[in-house]
Amino acid sequence: MKIEAIDLFCGIGGLTYGLRKAKIKVLAGLDNDESCAYAYEKNNAAKFIPADISEFDFKNLNKMYTKGSVRVLVGCAPCQPFSSHAFKLRKDASDARWNLLDHFIRGVKVVKPDIVSMENVRGVTKTEVFKNFVCELEKLGYSVDWKVVYAPNYGVPQNRSRLILLASRLGEISIPKETHTKDNYVTVGDIIRELPKIKAGKVSKQDYLHQAKKLEPINQKRMLQSKPGGSWRDWDKNLLPNCYKKDSGQTYTSVYGRMKWEDVSPTITTQFTSYGSGRFGHPEQNRALSIREGALLQTFPIDYDFGDFPAGKLSRHIGNAVPPQLGVVIGNQIKKHLEMYGK
Repeated sequence: MKIEAIDLFCGIGGLTYGLRKAKIKVLAGLDNDESCAYAYEKNNAAKFIPADISEFDFKNLNKMYTKGSVRVLVGCAPCQPFSSHAFKLRKDASDARWNLLDHFIRGVKVVKPDIVSMENVRGVTKTEVFKNFVCELEKLGYSVDWKVVYAPNYGVPQNRSRLILLASRLGEISIPKETHTKDNYVTVGDIIRELPKIKAGKVSKQDYLHQAKKLEPINQKRMLQSKPGGSWRDWDKNLLPNCYKKDSGQTYTSVYGRMKWEDVSPTITTQFTSYGSGRFGHPEQNRALSIREGALLQTFPIDYDFGDFPAGKLSRHIGNAVPPQLGVVIGNQIKKHLEMYGK
């Protein structure tokens, strides 16, 4: 029995790559950011469909699946509207991305896949649009299971919690069991320790993606006083930003820090190359993460071709991606489920 998947909101192909590594054929990916097309198609032997899902005719996908195949529809809708930061800012349905899950359901109704998988930030579970997504799947006859999982428990070296949802028309389906524990987490040191040393503002001669952002003079001084696993609290007071000198700034602990070799990294965001945008300081070198380091911590392989784009766009592509390792875990669970039901 052929298993064929289509990836909605595919970006540069993190989820697709993971599914393919789990031996699930991915026919195509759909995304409204055409700049993702190069990396998606170059690395995944799948068609990139440039489209806005809110206007897309899902009947076009029905033509792509092989007759009689097990149909899988997966996707990770843009997570920014559901992030903890967005909730703090009280963003709501006025964000055009808020109802993308409704369009995902619209796709399910047209394609009628055997398996549905959705990945997103944990904050989406607090929303009515997510509750409606689950309710609609159940009305359509799907067995649904979902859970907010901790990524290091599945081999992703990031302090990252993500929602994983699986749904099946064949019968009960469950979220995959954890593959790692604290005793064998994949760490920052496991992933990037052996890369060549570079300085802030420089590019490795061996790898153009191994390039680090230039630091302003004040941040150079801050880096020198930053300790692995520490924060801005380690600095001399004259180096503190004004906002941190106020009582209200004492809670800002998720920026200006160095990583630790023996720990997992912070969540890789689109700003992972910026020292002041998270705890993205290198454990030893006085700089933030390079583009290559961020890609590796996202679990992209060293030979993944991201294309010839400016550094800002590359970090956005990588930071927005689903870690391929999560795709592997999801793909293996889908195959296990299908085997249970004789597929």
